[in-house]
Amino acid sequence: MTAFTTTSDEAAASLAAGPLAGLKVLELGQLIAGPFAGKTLGDFGAEVIKVEPPGSGDPLRQWRLLHNGESVWWQVQSRNKKSVTLDLREEADRAIARRLAAEADVLIENFRPGLMEDWGMGYETLAAANPRLIMLRISGYGQTGPYRDLPGFAVVAEAMGGLRHLMGEPGRPPVRAGVSLGDTLAALHGVIGVLLALQARQRTGRGQVVDVALYESVFNCMESLLPEFSAFGAVREPAGSALPGIAPSNAYRCADGQVVIGGNGDSIFKRLMTAIGRDDLGQDPTLAGNAGRAARVDELDAAITAWTVQRPVSEVVDTLQAVRVPVGRIYTARDIAEDPHYQARGMIERIVTASGLALDVPGIVPKLSETPGAIRTLAPGLGAHNAELLPGERGA
Repeated sequence: MTAFTTTSDEAAASLAAGPLAGLKVLELGQLIAGPFAGKTLGDFGAEVIKVEPPGSGDPLRQWRLLHNGESVWWQVQSRNKKSVTLDLREEADRAIARRLAAEADVLIENFRPGLMEDWGMGYETLAAANPRLIMLRISGYGQTGPYRDLPGFAVVAEAMGGLRHLMGEPGRPPVRAGVSLGDTLAALHGVIGVLLALQARQRTGRGQVVDVALYESVFNCMESLLPEFSAFGAVREPAGSALPGIAPSNAYRCADGQVVIGGNGDSIFKRLMTAIGRDDLGQDPTLAGNAGRAARVDELDAAITAWTVQRPVSEVVDTLQAVRVPVGRIYTARDIAEDPHYQARGMIERIVTASGLALDVPGIVPKLSETPGAIRTLAPGLGAHNAELLPGERGA
């Protein structure tokens, strides 16, 4: 076994470069799920080479609000990446992509299952040239099963995974969150899979496929949904802003807005009832445990609302925080941008884009004490790294 030594300066530089420094990632995916996984790896030091179609690039460049013709979302999703342009419909450019894959530790793709094989870039082909390659494959339904070939976006995955049925008010059509949760959850599961595969590769010397389905990533976060049906035939239904079976936990009207209150811990419940002047409920032995409170949730929500509706949000928050009851305003983007805790935690970072736009973007999550992530480079221009990574090759 070869022994390696480093100077203190080298060690410091390695720490500053992030825990994934030296890891080379080839990102072939577009839009949200695959690129979010690539962003997360890049935030922690991986070299992420993003392959984009010539001319147009990743469609995300044109999604939502634009500044000088480019999405501000792009500045978040593609930071810490390098951009090269290849037309993967052309064999000559696929050959270049295979060459890049032979040099990579991780390949990320979120195309329809089978397309990589059609292009001569299936895992067996790529692993023959690079047995250590880890291939993260994100798709709507996974690489196997009867639904494998169906198109699957996050909106469908959230429905099939059981989440969408629970979102909204009873008796009304389900609603969706204003973000693509299915894509983001799949990306995070993909990153977990990549890190696990890297750990396994240290022992075996071999890479493997990480197969992530959007609907499974949603389903994995559905808590007791399936066990409750299996044991009791219980089908959980939408409950608006409440948390079914856990009480009291809801959104409550105030004189000038709304707050969310989580008073469902046994001792927290007693403090909450004292704060709202309902010691009678706080001392009721039938309400000492969650089961008793869940049975009388409507009564408890009414008691809390009777107190909150007479007071402004600020008073409700200050009063309940003072007695350590979990409570919070419902934040908008403006609230987030102005919140001192976000600032103190480094969750809002200011960048200046190539076009000169000063832009606040989300900081790095999670926070590591010794090898933290960082925004090291801004989102690249289309094909900005062709000369560096594809010298003299097609696509430059």
